[in-house]
Amino acid sequence: MASWFGVASKPAEEHWVLRNIDITIRPGETVGIIGQNGAGKSTLLKLITGTTRPTEGSVVRSGRIAAILELGMGFNADLTGRQNVFHSAGLMGYSQEQIEQVMPQIEDFAEIGEYFDQPMRTYSSGMQMRVSFSVATAFRPDLLIVDEALSVGDSYFQHKSFKRIREFRDLGTTLLIVSHDSSAVQALCDRAILLDSGKVLRDGSPDDVMDYYNALIAERENASLVVEKHHSGRDQVISGTREAVVESIGLFNAAGDPVEMIDVGEEVELRIAVRSHAQLERLVLGYMIKDRLGQPIFGTNTHYTKQPLDAVSAGDLIDYRIRFRANLGAGGYSVSTALVSTETHLVNNYEWRELALTFTVTNLTRPGFVGSAWMPPNIEIQR
Repeated sequence: MASWFGVASKPAEEHWVLRNIDITIRPGETVGIIGQNGAGKSTLLKLITGTTRPTEGSVVRSGRIAAILELGMGFNADLTGRQNVFHSAGLMGYSQEQIEQVMPQIEDFAEIGEYFDQPMRTYSSGMQMRVSFSVATAFRPDLLIVDEALSVGDSYFQHKSFKRIREFRDLGTTLLIVSHDSSAVQALCDRAILLDSGKVLRDGSPDDVMDYYNALIAERENASLVVEKHHSGRDQVISGTREAVVESIGLFNAAGDPVEMIDVGEEVELRIAVRSHAQLERLVLGYMIKDRLGQPIFGTNTHYTKQPLDAVSAGDLIDYRIRFRANLGAGGYSVSTALVSTETHLVNNYEWRELALTFTVTNLTRPGFVGSAWMPPNIEIQR
């Protein structure tokens, strides 16, 4: 209470939201900032934008910065959407004439109709997000910062927003994106930074950092975490209690031969041998197929298929054979495996293994198509 009256007081215990942070973001980079709640992500973005000042150290920035941070930040609920655009863009350093020139584009992009001229207190969170994003991206900045705000709103506007973000990225705009959506980080970013308890825990390619992040979450449920070098050169992250482990894994064709390269739509079998090192009440096997960027393509587990194993004894060897048609686009893929007791690796994670297997899909027999999924069409044409 003494601090309310300007009297210096020493806190009972220091709490550093961020400490020993040394990050350089190069022009044109698209960087994803990830981490659990309380890791310091939002504080880091506020330091970069200048809305918060560091207790120690400095932040060096250049160029024009546009930021979409906390929902509604910088807006006055009693002003209309149009008035808030003038206010918000003015704070970004633009003149009234410049704002008037882009106002039609902002209004068109937001697509909130007559609400644009009504008080913002009548807006839903999704409508606020539309105006916030529209004004922040009306002028192409040197640095665009997007916090979790894009998770608010409808799917249509999210797609529209990510399209504009990609356009900015292709034009050389530096981007900082905070998201819990691993697919968004891996699709948009060429670098990812993992914050944990106010420190940088990992800094590298999005797929490696996301793999480490997923394993870190599982590791905090009484498990261990190790990083091994995969033959592809990537880091292979393995976490878990090791009460059950994958002893072998392989991909086989219809003739039963092991393969590393398959054709689009080919019938294949994934064979996984699991060894139990402890008495387990319940064992669930899960697997996830990912593309070369680490984005999930398909995943399931024996909890979802209603095939969990109960009362597994120490020393048991279980062979899983999973047959499926590889309706995948041409390219490189990996398989991640999970041995757990429920449908998620966050509880009783026996083993979570990234890059357990890699394989390549080629298109030698199908008509040409693009994308990561082969969905053979039946096209009827009338004229």
